[in-house]
Amino acid sequence: MVEKRPCVYILASRRNGTLYVGVTSDLARRAWEHRSDFVAGFTRRYRVHILVYAEFHDTMNGAILREKQIKKWQRVWKLALIEDINPQWRDLYADLPL
Repeated sequence: MVEKRPCVYILASRRNGTLYVGVTSDLARRAWEHRSDFVAGFTRRYRVHILVYAEFHDTMNGAILREKQIKKWQRVWKLALIEDINPQWRDLYADLPL
C-alpha cells in the first residue's frame, strides 16, 4: 500500500508553459487523474499534464497554506521554484510509487 502524504504540486503544459498549482493527499492518484483528463476543468482545457514539482508536508493544513501562498506568487517566482528543483522540467510522474 502506498503511503499518502499531503503534497503541493505543480503541473505544466510544457517547459515554461501553462502552470497549475494544486494540493492533494495522494499525489500518484491525483496526477493520474490530471493526465487522464478524468475531471473536466483547467488542466483538461489547457492540456496541463506534466508533473514538474512536488513538495510534501506533514499536515494537510500546512500543504493548503503553502498552496495558497504559491498561487499568489508571480509567475517568474513559480518558474524559479520549478527550475531550482527540476531544471530539466522532467515529468516526475514516472518516479511516483504507483
